[in-house]
Amino acid sequence: MKIVTVSGPPSSGKTAVIVKTIENLTRDGLKIGVIKFDCLSTYDDQLYKKIGVEVKVGLSGNLCPDHYFISNIEDCVKWGLVENLDILISESAGLCNRCSPHIKDVLSICVVDSLSGVNTPKKIGPMLKLADIVVITKGDIVSQAEREVFLFSVKQANPKASIFYINGITGQGSYDLSVYLKRAEEFETLTHKKLKFSMPAAVCSYCTGEIRIGEEYLTGNIKRIKI
Repeated sequence: MKIVTVSGPPSSGKTAVIVKTIENLTRDGLKIGVIKFDCLSTYDDQLYKKIGVEVKVGLSGNLCPDHYFISNIEDCVKWGLVENLDILISESAGLCNRCSPHIKDVLSICVVDSLSGVNTPKKIGPMLKLADIVVITKGDIVSQAEREVFLFSVKQANPKASIFYINGITGQGSYDLSVYLKRAEEFETLTHKKLKFSMPAAVCSYCTGEIRIGEEYLTGNIKRIKI
């Protein structure tokens, strides 16, 4: 089974890109499944079900969605094999610019939004900088100059990535991405595989449930600002 990770900031158009790409893949008779990771709630699974795609939802609650994702990815792979999927796509919550949801050797995609600002690619961490493919959305509603500057910023952040412009409404550009997904590597398990970059981590008093504010309540891994 081929495995693909898709990440990106909230509202960048991840689900729309995945849906349009899947529509191209299912025309070729491929069976696709999606694992949708989010924090508190999601309705995106209904969009996948609407086009006949197998989908499972994982809600991390009060846990970091990246940690939740990687702690459950092996069970997701087992589910995909039981369902006889040709391609399993994981969609991350993408709530933190320090998110690190990509696995070595697994095809990784980051979706970014042209409307988010020309400096945004420089602010996004491993989920953009270590992606194999960067998809730029909403490029049709900004000026050509803005498109060029945004593209330049993406290339500065990740010079090795293949870059696609995709329209999440019309699907324009999604066929080219579907071709890349067909070339993704196949796996029977991700056991012993490694992340491309370490997860964001801090074990402090607030991680363990502390709600009081004050220096006397600070314990564990604390990073202080220089004032």
